[in-house]
Amino acid sequence: MDTQPLYDLAPIARLMLLGVVIALGPLAWVWVRNRHALPAQRLRVLTLVTLFLTFDLVLFGAFTRLTDSGLGCPDWPGCYGSVSPVGASSSIAAAQDAMPTGPVTFSKAWIEMIHRYLATAVGVLILVLALVSWIERKRLSVSFVWPLVTLVWVCLQGAFGALTVTMKLFPVIVTLHLLGGLGLLALLRAQAVGYRLAEPGSRGPVELTARLRAALMAVFGLLWLQIALGGWVSTNYAVLACSDFPTCQGNWWPSMDFREGFTLWRHLGLNSAGEAITFPALTAIHVAHRLMAFVVLGAMVWLGWRLWRVPGMGPTARALLLLALWQFASGLTNVVLDWPLLAAVGHTAGAAALVIVLTGALSGTRSAAPRRAETTGTSALNMFRSTP
Repeated sequence: MDTQPLYDLAPIARLMLLGVVIALGPLAWVWVRNRHALPAQRLRVLTLVTLFLTFDLVLFGAFTRLTDSGLGCPDWPGCYGSVSPVGASSSIAAAQDAMPTGPVTFSKAWIEMIHRYLATAVGVLILVLALVSWIERKRLSVSFVWPLVTLVWVCLQGAFGALTVTMKLFPVIVTLHLLGGLGLLALLRAQAVGYRLAEPGSRGPVELTARLRAALMAVFGLLWLQIALGGWVSTNYAVLACSDFPTCQGNWWPSMDFREGFTLWRHLGLNSAGEAITFPALTAIHVAHRLMAFVVLGAMVWLGWRLWRVPGMGPTARALLLLALWQFASGLTNVVLDWPLLAAVGHTAGAAALVIVLTGALSGTRSAAPRRAETTGTSALNMFRSTP
């Protein structure tokens, strides 16, 4: 019987030290390349580097989930109380001998721990961002509050990461962990735009009509809903409930159980009564995501076409249209090619990139001021400006 405790804090100090060591590389690079830059410029570069590594972390988290490595180490924060699978080799070997195709193998343990190492390094970088923002607050024209919010957010994200292990991949927890990682991307992207707008010589936010900016916000909201539905598909392993397109199981409206499929508080593979989840419930999960995909795809194409006509928004429009096409192609590939790993990770990458692009668009724009008055709309510059 496995008596390994779910929480074993013995290796936490060594894990934190390892995170610091990993983070020293990006920090040194930023300092050497930008040692003569203004504080806002250095912070912008460090924020962009942290954003890039967080994007990688989200993708590696998807890889961890898709390779069934989420329980490769059944405790937290270490692996059988060790800082790495090397120190836990005897426990991993025993678990693998007892269940060769089970959740604990050497490869899965390494995948899970690399994900934790990268997450710890990202946490250290965000801590540095918050500390530097606090120290330089009097020299910056942007508020240090948002880096502090990001620090709190990454701590909560770490807590959800622990729960994904200790609650044995509870679907709603895993989905919230995914949404939290994408929320972290949005926070970092908005801060990077805020620092850019605060730099001397910045052209300032792009002005959009009130209706177009409202449409931009609406599409952003639809994107989050679709990502939540996609996360629910992935965490419930409902991708293969439909293996054909555009029909599902050869029907336009197959047998579905939306009530059971969207009961949130239940264990993986089980319904609320503790019995095996039915195939119609999995089908309902898949079809809901598929139907919403058509709505979101149409909204993004329309928004990209509208933004293309706005001076200064061409790159955003092109990125939006290309990513919408990528999401359609990778999503379709997952269905018709039996959920290949590369396409599945690529689908998550597209969703993360869309969050970054639309967050940048919202943060770098404002509603056009009425001609009769000198008013300012919301922008990243206003959001992150320091208060007197």
